[in-house]
Amino acid sequence: MTEQTALPDAPDAGAPPGGKPDAAVVRDALGVGVAVGLSGFAFGVTSAGSGLTLAQTCALSLLVFTGASQFALVGALAAGGNPLTAAAGAFFLGVRNAFYGLRLSQLLALPRAARPLAAQWVIDETTAVALAQPTRRAVRIGFTVTGLTLYVLWNLTTLLGALGAEAIGDTDAWGLDAAGPAVFLALLAPMLRTTTERAVAALAVLLGLGLLPVLPAGVPVLVAALAAPLVLWARGRRASDAAAGRGEGER
Repeated sequence: MTEQTALPDAPDAGAPPGGKPDAAVVRDALGVGVAVGLSGFAFGVTSAGSGLTLAQTCALSLLVFTGASQFALVGALAAGGNPLTAAAGAFFLGVRNAFYGLRLSQLLALPRAARPLAAQWVIDETTAVALAQPTRRAVRIGFTVTGLTLYVLWNLTTLLGALGAEAIGDTDAWGLDAAGPAVFLALLAPMLRTTTERAVAALAVLLGLGLLPVLPAGVPVLVAALAAPLVLWARGRRASDAAAGRGEGER
């Protein structure tokens, strides 16, 4: 636990013992920031196609700045969902960032004045880059470079996507309404590494798609959130049954 909550500071910016060169951290962070930041174009197109204005679309990227929640919100609105239901779905997707913040607050150890500003950049990508670093210096560099690059590009490409959608006209005719879900799946798929994670994703898909014909737009997304506790409950139940079976066998 000690090395997780109190990372060593790298004494040498070139190649510290047990550390990582600053240039390598910056390179990795830029790679993530540029790759994901460009997908803001898809959000801009999707948001404009769902009926949001240019100002509303840009405000979402500037103030919300979490792709999954943004796509969920505009997707539910495009399907005719109630704005409150759509916002609730986006909120629940964004709650995970609060848990990221608990972990990153220990690793970054930022001054109190800087924490509110850093909180805006606590998302999947910045967390992944930060957690991969061996020293506090590398964590701070990785988090800052990823966050800055991604925030600037995401907002710029959101603007370009929204402007492009207005110029194109009917985004459905071009099939651009599928851009948002496609980007979301592309971001999600590499994160499903364990059997439990894949089971949660599969059950969420079944709940979401299965309930679409019978529930109002936006509600199936909320119900799909139950997939995680259900899978974890089933996993715990199997573990308890297996432990009980081993106990009976030993007798």
